[in-house]
Amino acid sequence: MILKMYIPQKQIENLRQLIIPGKVMVIYGPRRVGKTTLLKKYLESENNSVLFVNGDDIIVRQYLESQSIQTLRDFVGNHRLLVVDEAQYVEKIGLNLKLIVDHIPEIKVIVTGSSSFDLARDVGEPLTGRKYVLKLFPLSQMEISKIEKRHETTASLESRLIYGSYPEVVLIRDNRRREDYLRELIQSYLFKDILALEGIRYANKLVRLLQLLAFQIGKQVSFAELGKQLSMSKNTVERYLDLLEKVFVIYRLSGFSRNLRKEITKSQRYFFYDTGVRNALIGNFNPLAVRNDLGELWENYIITERMKRQEYLRKVTNSYFWRTYDKKEIDLVEEREGRLFGYEVKWKKERVKIPRDWTSGYPDAAFEVIYQENYLKFIQ
Repeated sequence: MILKMYIPQKQIENLRQLIIPGKVMVIYGPRRVGKTTLLKKYLESENNSVLFVNGDDIIVRQYLESQSIQTLRDFVGNHRLLVVDEAQYVEKIGLNLKLIVDHIPEIKVIVTGSSSFDLARDVGEPLTGRKYVLKLFPLSQMEISKIEKRHETTASLESRLIYGSYPEVVLIRDNRRREDYLRELIQSYLFKDILALEGIRYANKLVRLLQLLAFQIGKQVSFAELGKQLSMSKNTVERYLDLLEKVFVIYRLSGFSRNLRKEITKSQRYFFYDTGVRNALIGNFNPLAVRNDLGELWENYIITERMKRQEYLRKVTNSYFWRTYDKKEIDLVEEREGRLFGYEVKWKKERVKIPRDWTSGYPDAAFEVIYQENYLKFIQ
């Protein structure tokens, strides 16, 4: 059973605040996270005349790829708001949007895409100084809390770790159907943009790469070792990982260092934007009580939820992990407001000794342990 319910999306507040004539509002994120829903909810309160089109439409693309000011004027007509859904399919979309906002000054523009537009190499430079970017992810706990009481959140935590937070997954009340949905998501949507935009013919290598990453959550990744296991070059592995980041399947944390020679800085750790996708890739929907990867799942969940929170609240934050060559480490380091904050993520409350190298190297940095009893104030 899927409940028919709208869970208020945090980014709709930012959209209302930021959208102005002369700027392009770019909204991107994974497929099926509710970008079109966000647009429709926003448009319910929009008084201007709206032209809503889809970049998947060949006729729409002919206009939006024209690079002709007059053609673009004719296309927009008297509308005061242009919305282009799935804009990554429009070639040179950035250049054409620049022409629109430069020559039709009263127009407001919103475009969405299921990959960061760098993948199509089109939006970056043409819209420098002319765009705002909003990212949309699977539902955050700060959004779900709008429809849940505290005891319901506590009861749903295991489900969040196992099945993730895609909107339909949250609203489905049957675990078997949740599993079916996630498998279908992987088979039909996860690699669609990579395969379409980058000319990669088969997804099997991408699936295998993600499966290997799924078993290395929170651990340092060796491109050379991954390449050896996949019979791929190190450079190809790096390229595939970059593409998977750009379509919002995974993201990376880099090592933090400022002054200690023993700190590890060049390696990367990868996390999944959604734990349900991660579990579907390895075919493991087992209850937490019988899993041997609870610590990894919890770390992935907490760090991702924190990332969503900082993004939605528009907190300028640089995120890292910290580790020394003698294996002292901190799971998450945030650099914000001119300060450092270290966080250790634990499933159960326990006494954690702050690494001496951290306190001596960064005496003004804060440190906190995140566990079940205090995690909600960290991610909401």
